[in-house]
Amino acid sequence: MITLTESAALQISKMLAEKEDGMVLRVFIEPGGCSGFEYGMSVDFPKQDDHVAEDNNVRYAVADDSVDYLRGSEVHFDDGLTGKGFEIRNPNAQSTCGCGKSFS
Repeated sequence: MITLTESAALQISKMLAEKEDGMVLRVFIEPGGCSGFEYGMSVDFPKQDDHVAEDNNVRYAVADDSVDYLRGSEVHFDDGLTGKGFEIRNPNAQSTCGCGKSFS
């Protein structure tokens, strides 16, 4: 479904360690942004219709209505000097905005 880079998995693991057992990274899209759709992520309990998987020893969930848009995507975390934080690299996006938070 999606993959997590090593840096993303490490950061997500740190975040989940501070949360209740059973919580996962939840990835979804929603209408909005300057390109049509906007990426969203939260730490939450999986919802009934979510697709739950694991990569790099981290469990994550993708919202059912977002799976086709996110299939094959990679979640990366950049904390360098010009780091953006979490970034979704989506091979399905026909175009993206300059900030990388939305796509079409």
